[in-house]
Amino acid sequence: MQQKQLYLVIGALVVAVIALGIYVLREESQPNGVEIRLNESRISVQEN
Repeated sequence: MQQKQLYLVIGALVVAVIALGIYVLREESQPNGVEIRLNESRISVQEN
């Protein structure tokens, strides 16, 4: 029973590391600069 729990914990850690890696890659790949959004009611400017 303890061996199955160990595999479960290791699997959860692997999934967490992969998810964190994907998140970091997405954040790094966003362009730097200014983002301008035009809506029907307003204009918003956001600095990245």
